[in-house]
Amino acid sequence: MSIFIDVLIVFIALLHLYFLYFEMFAWETIGKKTFRSLSPDLFKPTKVLAANQGLYNGFLSAGLIWSLLITNEECSRNVAIFFLVCVLVAGIYGGLTASKKIFIVQGLPALIALIMLYF
Repeated sequence: MSIFIDVLIVFIALLHLYFLYFEMFAWETIGKKTFRSLSPDLFKPTKVLAANQGLYNGFLSAGLIWSLLITNEECSRNVAIFFLVCVLVAGIYGGLTASKKIFIVQGLPALIALIMLYF
């Protein structure tokens, strides 16, 4: 994979580590600032749900980082594609069900990385 794709994958992985952090540990502070359309009284009762979601974002990040550590080029590419597709699907779903901004922040970088991987 090219350096540009590797950097893009690192960016996406770091983005998902940030999602892990704020959903697992700062849901009642950063979460309120991020999801302003939600009523502030919803954050405390949904803290465990958000933490579970944050854990899944951590798995996505781990998979993307793992793809960069694999020395076999074909295997590395396949693992990257798998996790980027997972991120893209999550971004599309979030964009359709919660906020279009989720697709832009989460799905679009994954889509760009996937396109770059195919060219």
